Amino acid sequence: MPSEAAKGSGSMALKAPGILTFVVSIVLVVTVLMIKFAGAHVPGLTGHEFWGLLVAWLLLASGSLFRAL
Repeated sequence: MPSEAAKGSGSMALKAPGILTFVVSIVLVVTVLMIKFAGAHVPGLTGHEFWGLLVAWLLLASGSLFRAL
């Protein structure tokens, strides 16, 4: 008989993020890459590329952890 954790009923069960969460995260990552490597200028994000990537990763990670995202 499988344990409760093996059934996926634990509180840390991961799921695929929603499509909107995934798309927003990818758009943010692509924007940061365009700033860094193509010389694009985005007000508010230029010069803060690390924070942009961190926000994109946190958004994607929270979309995998929480059902509401």
